[in-house]
Amino acid sequence: MDKILKIGGIVFVVALLIYALASLGKDETTQWDKNFDSSSRSPFGLYVFNKEVKNLFKDKFEKTSQPPDIYFIEKKSKPRNIILIKNKLDLDQWSAIVDEVSAGSDLMVFGQNDIPKLVSDSLGFEHYIVSFDDSNILKLTDYKFENSYLNLNKFPGGDAFVAVDGDFRILGKTVLKNKEQHANFIGKQFGKGHIYLHSEPLFLANYYMLKSGNLQYVQNVFSYLPDRETVWFSEVEKKEQSRSILRFVRANPSLRYAANLLLGGLILFAIFNIKRKQRIIPMATPLKNTSVEFVRSIGNLYLQEGDFHEMMAKKAQHFLYKVRLELLIDTQNLDEDFISKLHLKTGKPVDLIREAVTMLKAAQDPYAQVMREDLVKMNTVLDQILS
Repeated sequence: MDKILKIGGIVFVVALLIYALASLGKDETTQWDKNFDSSSRSPFGLYVFNKEVKNLFKDKFEKTSQPPDIYFIEKKSKPRNIILIKNKLDLDQWSAIVDEVSAGSDLMVFGQNDIPKLVSDSLGFEHYIVSFDDSNILKLTDYKFENSYLNLNKFPGGDAFVAVDGDFRILGKTVLKNKEQHANFIGKQFGKGHIYLHSEPLFLANYYMLKSGNLQYVQNVFSYLPDRETVWFSEVEKKEQSRSILRFVRANPSLRYAANLLLGGLILFAIFNIKRKQRIIPMATPLKNTSVEFVRSIGNLYLQEGDFHEMMAKKAQHFLYKVRLELLIDTQNLDEDFISKLHLKTGKPVDLIREAVTMLKAAQDPYAQVMREDLVKMNTVLDQILS
Protein backbone atom coordinates (compact mmCIF):
# COMPACT_ATOMS: atom_id res chain seq x y z
CA MET A 1 0.00 0.00 0.00
CA ASP A 2 2.85 2.38 0.84
CA LYS A 3 4.31 1.79 -2.62
CA ILE A 4 0.96 2.66 -4.25
CA LEU A 5 0.71 5.86 -2.20
CA LYS A 6 4.22 6.91 -3.21
CA ILE A 7 3.45 6.29 -6.90
CA GLY A 8 0.18 8.20 -6.55
CA GLY A 9 1.95 11.12 -4.88
CA ILE A 10 4.54 11.30 -7.66
CA VAL A 11 1.83 11.18 -10.35
CA PHE A 12 -0.12 13.95 -8.57
CA VAL A 13 2.92 16.22 -8.25
CA VAL A 14 3.84 15.73 -11.92
CA ALA A 15 0.25 16.42 -13.01
CA LEU A 16 0.17 19.50 -10.78
CA LEU A 17 3.36 20.87 -12.32
CA ILE A 18 2.13 20.22 -15.86
CA TYR A 19 -1.18 21.94 -15.11
CA ALA A 20 0.57 24.91 -13.49
CA LEU A 21 2.92 25.34 -16.45
CA ALA A 22 0.02 25.07 -18.88
CA SER A 23 -1.93 27.65 -16.91
CA LEU A 24 1.00 30.08 -16.87
CA GLY A 25 1.41 29.86 -20.62
CA LYS A 26 -2.28 30.09 -21.34
CA ASP A 27 -3.67 33.38 -22.52
CA GLU A 28 -6.87 34.50 -20.86
CA THR A 29 -9.69 34.24 -23.37
CA THR A 30 -11.94 37.28 -23.63
CA GLN A 31 -15.43 36.62 -22.32
CA TRP A 32 -17.92 38.08 -24.80
CA ASP A 33 -21.04 36.99 -22.96
CA LYS A 34 -23.61 39.75 -22.44
CA ASN A 35 -23.72 39.61 -18.67
CA PHE A 36 -24.47 43.32 -18.02
CA ASP A 37 -22.95 42.93 -14.58
CA SER A 38 -22.07 46.22 -12.89
CA SER A 39 -18.92 44.72 -11.35
CA SER A 40 -17.71 42.89 -14.48
CA ARG A 41 -14.73 44.22 -16.44
CA SER A 42 -15.48 41.94 -19.40
CA PRO A 43 -16.33 43.66 -22.72
CA PHE A 44 -20.07 43.43 -22.13
CA GLY A 45 -20.07 44.15 -18.40
CA LEU A 46 -21.16 47.49 -16.94
CA TYR A 47 -18.11 48.34 -14.85
CA VAL A 48 -17.35 51.60 -16.72
CA PHE A 49 -20.98 52.70 -16.75
CA ASN A 50 -21.17 51.97 -13.02
CA LYS A 51 -18.22 54.33 -12.48
CA GLU A 52 -19.53 57.13 -14.74
CA VAL A 53 -23.24 57.09 -14.00
CA LYS A 54 -22.94 59.41 -10.98
CA ASN A 55 -21.38 62.07 -13.19
CA LEU A 56 -24.24 61.71 -15.69
CA PHE A 57 -26.76 62.55 -12.99
CA LYS A 58 -24.63 65.04 -11.03
CA ASP A 59 -24.44 62.80 -7.97
CA LYS A 60 -28.24 62.73 -7.59
CA PHE A 61 -28.02 59.00 -7.98
CA GLU A 62 -28.61 55.79 -6.06
CA LYS A 63 -27.84 52.23 -7.07
CA THR A 64 -29.73 49.40 -5.39
CA SER A 65 -30.29 45.66 -5.77
CA GLN A 66 -33.43 45.84 -3.64
CA PRO A 67 -36.61 44.73 -5.47
CA PRO A 68 -38.64 47.75 -6.66
CA ASP A 69 -41.84 46.81 -4.78
CA ILE A 70 -39.96 46.71 -1.47
CA TYR A 71 -37.84 49.76 -2.30
CA PHE A 72 -40.84 51.99 -3.01
CA ILE A 73 -42.50 50.93 0.25
CA GLU A 74 -39.42 51.79 2.32
CA LYS A 75 -38.62 54.98 0.41
CA LYS A 76 -41.07 57.84 0.53
CA SER A 77 -42.93 57.96 -2.76
CA LYS A 78 -41.89 60.97 -4.82
CA PRO A 79 -41.17 61.69 -8.49
CA ARG A 80 -37.76 60.27 -9.49
CA ASN A 81 -35.93 58.77 -12.45
CA ILE A 82 -35.90 54.96 -12.63
CA ILE A 83 -33.34 53.00 -14.68
CA LEU A 84 -33.55 49.31 -15.59
CA ILE A 85 -30.87 47.50 -17.62
CA LYS A 86 -31.74 43.92 -18.61
CA ASN A 87 -33.66 43.20 -15.42
CA LYS A 88 -35.81 40.11 -14.94
CA LEU A 89 -38.63 41.39 -12.74
CA ASP A 90 -41.88 39.69 -11.81
CA LEU A 91 -45.35 41.18 -12.32
CA ASP A 92 -45.56 42.56 -8.76
CA GLN A 93 -42.31 44.45 -9.23
CA TRP A 94 -43.41 45.80 -12.61
CA SER A 95 -46.74 46.84 -11.09
CA ALA A 96 -44.92 48.85 -8.41
CA ILE A 97 -42.81 50.58 -11.09
CA VAL A 98 -45.80 51.40 -13.29
CA ASP A 99 -47.58 52.92 -10.27
CA GLU A 100 -44.53 55.11 -9.60
CA VAL A 101 -44.49 56.29 -13.22
CA SER A 102 -48.20 57.07 -13.11
CA ALA A 103 -47.51 59.17 -10.01
CA GLY A 104 -44.92 61.30 -11.83
CA SER A 105 -41.66 59.30 -12.08
CA ASP A 106 -39.81 58.76 -15.37
CA LEU A 107 -38.76 55.24 -16.35
CA MET A 108 -35.97 54.35 -18.80
CA VAL A 109 -35.62 50.67 -19.70
CA PHE A 110 -32.74 49.15 -21.71
CA GLY A 111 -33.31 45.73 -23.22
CA GLN A 112 -36.90 44.61 -23.78
CA ASN A 113 -36.31 40.86 -24.00
CA ASP A 114 -36.91 40.53 -20.27
CA ILE A 115 -40.18 42.50 -20.05
CA PRO A 116 -43.13 40.17 -19.43
CA LYS A 117 -45.57 39.97 -22.36
CA LEU A 118 -48.44 41.15 -20.16
CA VAL A 119 -46.52 44.35 -19.32
CA SER A 120 -45.46 45.08 -22.92
CA ASP A 121 -49.02 44.54 -24.18
CA SER A 122 -50.43 46.90 -21.54
CA LEU A 123 -47.86 49.58 -22.47
CA GLY A 124 -48.58 49.11 -26.17
CA PHE A 125 -45.42 47.89 -27.94
CA GLU A 126 -43.94 44.80 -29.53
CA HIS A 127 -40.31 44.05 -30.32
CA TYR A 128 -38.50 41.46 -32.43
CA ILE A 129 -35.05 40.71 -33.72
CA VAL A 130 -34.90 42.47 -37.07
CA SER A 131 -31.23 41.94 -37.94
CA PHE A 132 -28.46 39.38 -37.68
CA ASP A 133 -25.84 41.70 -39.18
CA ASP A 134 -22.42 41.78 -37.56
CA SER A 135 -22.72 45.56 -37.18
CA ASN A 136 -25.50 48.11 -36.68
CA ILE A 137 -25.62 51.89 -36.51
CA LEU A 138 -27.57 53.49 -33.67
CA LYS A 139 -28.75 57.04 -34.22
CA LEU A 140 -31.06 59.51 -32.49
CA THR A 141 -33.86 61.02 -34.56
CA ASP A 142 -34.51 64.21 -32.58
CA TYR A 143 -33.27 67.20 -34.56
CA LYS A 144 -31.22 68.31 -31.52
CA PHE A 145 -29.14 65.12 -31.85
CA GLU A 146 -29.12 64.59 -35.59
CA ASN A 147 -25.36 63.99 -35.56
CA SER A 148 -25.46 61.65 -32.58
CA TYR A 149 -24.85 58.05 -33.61
CA LEU A 150 -22.94 54.99 -32.46
CA ASN A 151 -21.54 52.02 -34.39
CA LEU A 152 -22.15 48.57 -32.86
CA ASN A 153 -19.52 46.39 -34.53
CA LYS A 154 -19.36 43.56 -31.97
CA PHE A 155 -22.30 41.19 -31.56
CA PRO A 156 -25.22 43.65 -31.81
CA GLY A 157 -28.53 42.33 -30.58
CA GLY A 158 -30.48 43.40 -33.68
CA ASP A 159 -33.63 43.95 -31.59
CA ALA A 160 -36.11 46.72 -32.51
CA PHE A 161 -39.70 47.86 -31.99
CA VAL A 162 -41.91 46.80 -34.87
CA ALA A 163 -45.30 47.73 -33.44
CA VAL A 164 -46.01 50.63 -31.09
CA ASP A 165 -49.16 52.52 -30.27
CA GLY A 166 -49.66 56.06 -31.47
CA ASP A 167 -48.72 57.65 -28.16
CA PHE A 168 -45.07 56.58 -28.48
CA ARG A 169 -42.57 58.91 -30.13
CA ILE A 170 -39.66 57.37 -32.03
CA LEU A 171 -36.51 58.87 -30.50
CA GLY A 172 -33.89 56.63 -32.10
CA LYS A 173 -33.40 54.06 -34.85
CA THR A 174 -31.15 51.16 -35.84
CA VAL A 175 -29.69 51.45 -39.34
CA LEU A 176 -28.92 48.07 -40.95
CA LYS A 177 -26.38 47.29 -43.67
CA ASN A 178 -29.12 47.31 -46.30
CA LYS A 179 -30.06 50.86 -45.15
CA GLU A 180 -33.29 49.71 -43.52
CA GLN A 181 -34.17 51.59 -40.36
CA HIS A 182 -36.10 50.31 -37.35
CA ALA A 183 -37.13 52.08 -34.17
CA ASN A 184 -34.90 51.20 -31.24
CA PHE A 185 -35.62 54.10 -28.84
CA ILE A 186 -39.18 55.17 -28.07
CA GLY A 187 -40.92 57.18 -25.39
CA LYS A 188 -44.35 58.39 -24.29
CA GLN A 189 -46.15 60.04 -21.43
CA PHE A 190 -47.72 57.64 -18.97
CA GLY A 191 -49.95 59.17 -16.34
CA LYS A 192 -47.97 62.01 -14.78
CA GLY A 193 -44.64 60.50 -15.80
CA HIS A 194 -42.86 59.18 -18.88
CA ILE A 195 -41.68 55.80 -20.14
CA TYR A 196 -38.59 55.46 -22.37
CA LEU A 197 -37.64 52.13 -23.93
CA HIS A 198 -34.35 51.33 -25.68
CA SER A 199 -34.03 47.93 -27.36
CA GLU A 200 -30.21 47.80 -27.49
CA PRO A 201 -28.50 48.02 -24.06
CA LEU A 202 -25.16 46.98 -25.55
CA PHE A 203 -24.01 50.58 -26.03
CA LEU A 204 -23.76 50.89 -22.21
CA ALA A 205 -21.25 48.02 -22.00
CA ASN A 206 -17.53 48.52 -21.27
CA TYR A 207 -16.44 47.82 -24.83
CA TYR A 208 -18.48 50.73 -26.26
CA MET A 209 -18.26 53.10 -23.30
CA LEU A 210 -14.46 53.19 -23.72
CA LYS A 211 -14.59 54.00 -27.43
CA SER A 212 -13.92 57.61 -28.36
CA GLY A 213 -17.05 59.62 -29.17
CA ASN A 214 -19.55 57.06 -27.86
CA LEU A 215 -20.01 58.82 -24.52
CA GLN A 216 -21.86 61.68 -26.28
CA TYR A 217 -24.50 59.25 -27.54
CA VAL A 218 -24.95 57.92 -23.98
CA GLN A 219 -25.33 61.44 -22.58
CA ASN A 220 -27.89 62.34 -25.25
CA VAL A 221 -30.00 59.27 -24.46
CA PHE A 222 -30.07 60.05 -20.74
CA SER A 223 -30.77 63.73 -21.41
CA TYR A 224 -34.46 62.81 -21.76
CA LEU A 225 -34.55 62.26 -18.00
CA PRO A 226 -35.02 65.43 -15.90
CA ASP A 227 -32.39 66.66 -13.45
CA ARG A 228 -33.55 65.01 -10.25
CA GLU A 229 -32.96 62.00 -8.01
CA THR A 230 -32.29 58.84 -10.03
CA VAL A 231 -32.36 55.21 -8.88
CA TRP A 232 -30.83 52.30 -10.78
CA PHE A 233 -32.21 48.87 -9.94
CA SER A 234 -29.05 46.92 -10.65
CA GLU A 235 -29.03 43.13 -10.86
CA VAL A 236 -32.18 42.64 -8.84
CA GLU A 237 -32.74 39.24 -10.43
CA LYS A 238 -29.21 38.13 -9.45
CA LYS A 239 -29.66 38.80 -5.75
CA GLU A 240 -30.11 35.15 -4.83
CA GLN A 241 -27.39 33.95 -7.18
CA SER A 242 -24.85 36.38 -5.76
CA ARG A 243 -24.99 34.54 -2.44
CA SER A 244 -23.56 31.44 -4.05
CA ILE A 245 -19.91 30.91 -3.15
CA LEU A 246 -19.51 28.61 -6.14
CA ARG A 247 -20.67 31.36 -8.51
CA PHE A 248 -18.15 33.76 -7.01
CA VAL A 249 -15.35 31.20 -7.39
CA ARG A 250 -16.25 30.38 -10.99
CA ALA A 251 -16.30 34.08 -11.84
CA ASN A 252 -12.65 34.56 -10.80
CA PRO A 253 -10.01 32.77 -12.95
CA SER A 254 -7.47 32.43 -10.13
CA LEU A 255 -9.99 30.95 -7.72
CA ARG A 256 -11.34 28.73 -10.49
CA TYR A 257 -7.87 27.27 -11.18
CA ALA A 258 -7.31 26.74 -7.44
CA ALA A 259 -10.68 25.01 -7.09
CA ASN A 260 -9.90 22.71 -10.03
CA LEU A 261 -6.53 21.79 -8.52
CA LEU A 262 -8.13 21.09 -5.16
CA LEU A 263 -10.81 18.94 -6.76
CA GLY A 264 -8.20 16.99 -8.75
CA GLY A 265 -6.12 16.43 -5.61
CA LEU A 266 -9.14 15.16 -3.65
CA ILE A 267 -10.03 12.74 -6.45
CA LEU A 268 -6.49 11.33 -6.55
CA PHE A 269 -6.41 11.08 -2.76
CA ALA A 270 -9.70 9.17 -2.78
CA ILE A 271 -8.48 6.79 -5.52
CA PHE A 272 -5.27 5.84 -3.72
CA ASN A 273 -6.95 5.57 -0.31
CA ILE A 274 -10.05 3.66 -1.37
CA LYS A 275 -8.70 0.52 0.34
CA ARG A 276 -8.53 0.41 4.14
CA LYS A 277 -5.05 0.97 5.42
CA GLN A 278 -3.63 -2.04 7.33
CA ARG A 279 -2.07 -1.33 10.68
CA ILE A 280 1.68 -1.72 10.60
CA ILE A 281 2.73 -4.98 12.30
CA PRO A 282 5.85 -4.43 14.39
CA MET A 283 8.81 -6.74 13.76
CA ALA A 284 9.33 -9.33 16.49
CA THR A 285 12.99 -9.87 17.32
CA PRO A 286 13.66 -13.63 17.75
CA LEU A 287 15.09 -14.79 21.04
CA LYS A 288 18.82 -15.31 20.95
CA ASN A 289 20.40 -18.69 21.71
CA THR A 290 22.64 -17.85 24.66
CA SER A 291 23.83 -21.38 25.36
CA VAL A 292 27.19 -20.85 23.67
CA GLU A 293 27.70 -17.53 25.46
CA PHE A 294 26.83 -19.21 28.76
CA VAL A 295 29.31 -22.02 28.26
CA ARG A 296 32.00 -19.56 27.19
CA SER A 297 31.36 -17.45 30.28
CA ILE A 298 31.56 -20.47 32.59
CA GLY A 299 34.78 -21.62 30.91
CA ASN A 300 36.35 -18.19 31.30
CA LEU A 301 35.38 -18.20 34.95
CA TYR A 302 37.10 -21.52 35.62
CA LEU A 303 40.12 -20.44 33.60
CA GLN A 304 40.50 -17.23 35.57
CA GLU A 305 40.27 -19.16 38.84
CA GLY A 306 42.96 -21.65 37.69
CA ASP A 307 40.78 -24.68 38.58
CA PHE A 308 41.98 -26.95 35.77
CA HIS A 309 40.92 -30.12 37.57
CA GLU A 310 37.27 -28.99 37.70
CA MET A 311 37.37 -28.08 34.02
CA MET A 312 38.79 -31.53 33.16
CA ALA A 313 35.99 -33.12 35.20
CA LYS A 314 33.36 -31.15 33.27
CA LYS A 315 34.98 -32.09 29.98
CA ALA A 316 35.10 -35.77 30.98
CA GLN A 317 31.45 -35.67 32.08
CA HIS A 318 30.42 -34.17 28.78
CA PHE A 319 32.47 -36.69 26.76
CA LEU A 320 31.01 -39.72 28.56
CA TYR A 321 27.49 -38.33 28.13
CA LYS A 322 27.96 -38.16 24.35
CA VAL A 323 29.38 -41.70 24.28
CA ARG A 324 26.28 -43.01 26.05
CA LEU A 325 23.90 -40.97 23.93
CA GLU A 326 25.44 -41.33 20.49
CA LEU A 327 27.42 -44.61 20.67
CA LEU A 328 25.18 -46.42 23.17
CA ILE A 329 28.15 -47.65 25.25
CA ASP A 330 27.92 -48.10 29.01
CA THR A 331 30.38 -45.75 30.74
CA GLN A 332 30.00 -46.99 34.29
CA ASN A 333 33.29 -48.97 34.17
CA LEU A 334 36.19 -47.54 32.18
CA ASP A 335 37.83 -50.97 31.67
CA GLU A 336 39.15 -53.07 28.79
CA ASP A 337 35.61 -53.90 27.68
CA PHE A 338 34.84 -50.15 27.42
CA ILE A 339 38.08 -49.56 25.50
CA SER A 340 37.27 -52.40 23.06
CA LYS A 341 33.70 -51.19 22.40
CA LEU A 342 34.80 -47.57 21.92
CA HIS A 343 37.53 -48.74 19.52
CA LEU A 344 35.00 -50.71 17.47
CA LYS A 345 32.40 -47.91 17.40
CA THR A 346 34.74 -45.06 16.56
CA GLY A 347 37.49 -46.84 14.59
CA LYS A 348 40.12 -44.83 16.47
CA PRO A 349 43.48 -46.37 17.52
CA VAL A 350 43.43 -48.37 20.75
CA ASP A 351 46.45 -46.48 22.11
CA LEU A 352 44.61 -43.16 21.65
CA ILE A 353 41.57 -44.54 23.44
CA ARG A 354 43.73 -45.94 26.31
CA GLU A 355 45.35 -42.50 26.68
CA ALA A 356 41.86 -40.89 26.77
CA VAL A 357 40.66 -43.37 29.42
CA THR A 358 43.71 -42.57 31.59
CA MET A 359 42.88 -38.85 31.38
CA LEU A 360 39.18 -39.50 32.12
CA LYS A 361 40.08 -41.41 35.26
CA ALA A 362 42.43 -38.63 36.37
CA ALA A 363 39.63 -36.10 35.80
CA GLN A 364 37.26 -38.20 37.93
CA ASP A 365 39.82 -38.60 40.75
CA PRO A 366 39.37 -35.65 43.15
CA TYR A 367 42.91 -36.05 44.48
CA ALA A 368 44.72 -36.13 41.14
CA GLN A 369 47.13 -33.28 40.41
CA VAL A 370 46.60 -31.78 36.96
CA MET A 371 48.11 -28.86 35.10
CA ARG A 372 46.99 -26.56 32.34
CA GLU A 373 48.83 -28.67 29.82
CA ASP A 374 46.89 -31.76 30.94
CA LEU A 375 43.61 -29.92 30.29
CA VAL A 376 44.70 -28.86 26.82
CA LYS A 377 45.93 -32.35 25.92
CA MET A 378 42.77 -34.00 27.20
CA ASN A 379 40.58 -31.64 25.20
CA THR A 380 42.55 -32.44 22.04
CA VAL A 381 42.44 -36.23 22.52
CA LEU A 382 38.70 -36.40 23.32
CA ASP A 383 37.86 -34.23 20.31
CA GLN A 384 39.86 -36.58 18.06
CA ILE A 385 37.92 -39.64 19.24
CA LEU A 386 34.48 -38.15 18.61
CA SER A 387 35.38 -36.22 15.48
